[in-house]
Amino acid sequence: MKNGFIKVAAGSVAVSVADVKHNVAQIKERIVQADAAGVNLLVLPELCVTGATCGDLFLTRKLQQAAMDGLEEIACATKGKYPVVVVGLPIRHNGKLFNCAAVLHDGRVMALIPKTNLPNHGASYEKRYFAPADTLDAERAECVLFGDNEVLIAAQTVFRCAELPEFCFGVEIGEDLWAADAPARTLSAMGATVIANPSASAESVGMADYRRSLVQSTSARLLCGYVCANADPTESTQDAVYSRHHLIAENGVLLAENKPFAPCDLLISEIDVERMADERFRNSLFEGRISEFEYEFSQPVRETKLTRHFDANPFVPDSADMDARAESILQIQAHGLARRLDLTWSKKAVVGISGGLDSTLALLVMVRAMDLLGRPHSDVLAVTMPCFGTSSRTKNNAITLCNALGVELQEVNIMAAVQQHFKDIGHDPAVLDVTYENSQARERTQVLMDIANQCGGLVVGTGDLSELALGWATYNGDHMSMYGVNGDVPKTLVRVVVRYEAMRSSDVLRDVLLDILDTPVSPELLPVDDKGEIAQKTEDLVGPYELHDFFLYHTVRSGFTPTKIVRLAQYVFAGAYSNAVILHWLRTFTRRFFNQQFKRSCIPDGPKVGSVALSPRGDWRMPSDASSKVWLEEIAELEKADALK
Repeated sequence: MKNGFIKVAAGSVAVSVADVKHNVAQIKERIVQADAAGVNLLVLPELCVTGATCGDLFLTRKLQQAAMDGLEEIACATKGKYPVVVVGLPIRHNGKLFNCAAVLHDGRVMALIPKTNLPNHGASYEKRYFAPADTLDAERAECVLFGDNEVLIAAQTVFRCAELPEFCFGVEIGEDLWAADAPARTLSAMGATVIANPSASAESVGMADYRRSLVQSTSARLLCGYVCANADPTESTQDAVYSRHHLIAENGVLLAENKPFAPCDLLISEIDVERMADERFRNSLFEGRISEFEYEFSQPVRETKLTRHFDANPFVPDSADMDARAESILQIQAHGLARRLDLTWSKKAVVGISGGLDSTLALLVMVRAMDLLGRPHSDVLAVTMPCFGTSSRTKNNAITLCNALGVELQEVNIMAAVQQHFKDIGHDPAVLDVTYENSQARERTQVLMDIANQCGGLVVGTGDLSELALGWATYNGDHMSMYGVNGDVPKTLVRVVVRYEAMRSSDVLRDVLLDILDTPVSPELLPVDDKGEIAQKTEDLVGPYELHDFFLYHTVRSGFTPTKIVRLAQYVFAGAYSNAVILHWLRTFTRRFFNQQFKRSCIPDGPKVGSVALSPRGDWRMPSDASSKVWLEEIAELEKADALK
């Protein structure tokens, strides 16, 4: 439960239809297993106390009473156990029978949730046996006598954990998920960050895909976690077959799935309820409402062991979606640039080409923009500006790339101009400090701007999102352009897009793109080494970009604290980076992210590409003089704790 993670489980029950004692024994076994696994919320299938396929037996007093007796035994079995348990059974109340989910914890039945939407088509005839939830009196709380206690029966009920208020769940049952006005919508508005669905959904061709898409889309639309526990193949197969298809999702992402008919006792994963609450807090379209019935329960706070998948590269899509995502990014960038070139009547698109990743991506986008406008690639003017740190490898790659793309190439050696500038300002060129480096970057920008003026062109910026986050750009140097196409693409994603173009290109272009991908990232502002190779490697100076992109995503997009970011980083990068290294680079990221905001406050226009953007006119508004003290103090505490281990 620390950091907002709760462990949830969808449990299987191998039922014997109408044999309540057998089913209760199975349910008690799942409760013991869930307790041993530290599960916070255990969801068991619809009507699993009796079996979901009892037919007219549901109408018999014998089965109804057996179900109530079985529920009492199950409730007793939860005494002293950690999980909250959701289990399905028929409940007789006021002359009607309801398909209910009982919510149990620590020996008591907290409430009974009746099914709202009863299917009465195809092989389903639930209205023959059950009454829908809306037959209950909505104006008052109705209760069912359970032993010596009265238990609420109401559909719109939420359950909240006293120790972690963000852990709030509601229940909808089976086909409620399919309804246009599903209970989950109301429950989420009432504060439920998790929806439990005990289900008995029969299997048919294509049904698994449809069920999966419904669960994922519901969790995305309602910004919630969703746990669906489906009926077992041991249900009656007289007219239908059930497949044990369990699903756990969070905010549109499928966290865990038991494929139809696969063996499974418990399907377990973790849901970040803290993040779901924060997503809703930031979403102006999400409107809450006061819950009609809310129950509080208590669970001691435990360290939830993480087992679910987290992306080490959260900006990078799965391999199956890689090409489609790369193409989409290029389309967005190219259409944005094409529109800007058209509106400004620019005769040329001008870019500084270094032979590095970012300028390569910018050049690929510029060529696409010209294709969209029906203009020749020669309307792109690439300028290479060698100086003290330019290696033969990057310069040759830049030339080869431009020739392969058919763009105009111009070389302006800036060495003499920079040396003259050193004389003008009285700087010793032997002092390789920030003045030495930034003078080159600003000279390059001046050259590009003036060349653009000469040819009636527009300077295209090359800096990426990762560099903006770290402030790894020279103010009014490579920081500035007339339109920045890469400003919303992080470094880890730049690689994906360039590789995509390489793999679909002809031999010469593919080879040079692949070599650019293999070249160390460098601003090339310090002299090359004795072998003429790159001496200044960015990741040696500011840290690995895969770590910084991870930090960036979870700082801006997820809104996580340093403690939570470190916990996830330790989990996903285990074996790759030590705790001390992760903390060191998180400190660097945090310090630079705050201190370098002034550069982001005046960045050029550029297209938004993904869910994380740092434009002051778009997604990120932050004062340039904000203090990072609170964040750095938390990191210092983590460093102190790590040093004491």
